[in-house]
Amino acid sequence: MRELVRPPRLAPGARVAVVAPSGPVPEERLQNGLDVLRGWDLDPVVAPHVLDRHGEFPYLAGTDADRAADFQDAWCDPSVAAVLCARGGYGAQRMVDLLDWEALRAAGPKVLVGFSDVTALHEAFATRLGLVTLHGPMAAGVDFIKNARAQEHLKATLFAPETVRTIASGGAALVPGRARGVLLGGCLSLLAAELGTPHARAGAQGGLLCLEDVGEETYRLDRCLTQLLRAGVLDGVRGVLLGSWERCGPYDRVRALLAERLGGLGVPVVEEFGFGHCEGALTIPFGVAGELDADAGTLTLDAPALR
Repeated sequence: MRELVRPPRLAPGARVAVVAPSGPVPEERLQNGLDVLRGWDLDPVVAPHVLDRHGEFPYLAGTDADRAADFQDAWCDPSVAAVLCARGGYGAQRMVDLLDWEALRAAGPKVLVGFSDVTALHEAFATRLGLVTLHGPMAAGVDFIKNARAQEHLKATLFAPETVRTIASGGAALVPGRARGVLLGGCLSLLAAELGTPHARAGAQGGLLCLEDVGEETYRLDRCLTQLLRAGVLDGVRGVLLGSWERCGPYDRVRALLAERLGGLGVPVVEEFGFGHCEGALTIPFGVAGELDADAGTLTLDAPALR
C-alpha cells in the first residue's frame, strides 16, 4: 500500500469551510464549534445548506444534491484551505457519487477532516484523489466542542503536525508486537457497507487498519468483521488499531469478539487507542505511513500528517 499525497498545513487566518455531508446539524453546536475555530485564528465559512433538514427523511441534512453541491463548491473554492465536516450520522454514501472528481482533483490538495459516516469520503478521497485525509473530530461534534484534548490534538495536527508525529494513546496490546504500514480505515460498519462500491479500496494489504464504531450491538460488529474477513479485505494487513466502541454493548464482550475475530491474523492489535466516538478523540491521518508499537500503545508517523 502506497503513501498518499499530504495536503499543506494550515496557517493563521486560513479560511476553512464547514459542510454537512451526512446528518442534520444542531445550530447551537455548530455555533459553538465555529467559536472554537475562530479562537484558533481561522476564518470559518458555513456552506449554504448546513442547517437544512430533508423534507421526507429527517436523518439527512437536506437533499443529496444540495449536500453534494455544498461539498464540491467548498472544495473547489480557491480561498478555502480545508473542508471540515460538521457531523456524521448517515448520508455521505448517498452524495459521494454526485461529486465531480475531476473538478475536485483540479482544485488541488486540501485538508479534509471528519470521521464516522465520513468514512465513505475518506475511502473515496484515497482511491480517487490519492490524498491524505484526517480522521478527526467534527466542527459541531459534542465531543469536540466540549473537550480540550480533542481540540488541541486536531489543532496541532492542522497547524504544527511535526509536533504530533508520535501519537501515544495509552492503549494496550490485544496482540503484542510492532508493525509498519500506511494508515487507513474508519467506522467498521461503513467500511463493510462500502464493499463493492466504486470508491472502496481493494483491501488493507500493507496497511495499519484503524477500526471503531458506535451504537452497534456486538453481533452486528461480528457480522461486519466477518464480512471483511470473508471478502479478503484483511488479507496482508500489517497491524490493527482499535478505537472506541461506544454503546456497542459491554466492552468485555466487544473485546472478546475483537480478539476472536482479529487475533488469528497474526499481526499486532492495539485496543482503546483513543480515536472515534469518544471523549478526547485523537486525530489520525489516513494515507501516511508509520510504525505501530502495540505494547507501548504508540503510533509513530514517518512524516507529519500535513506538509
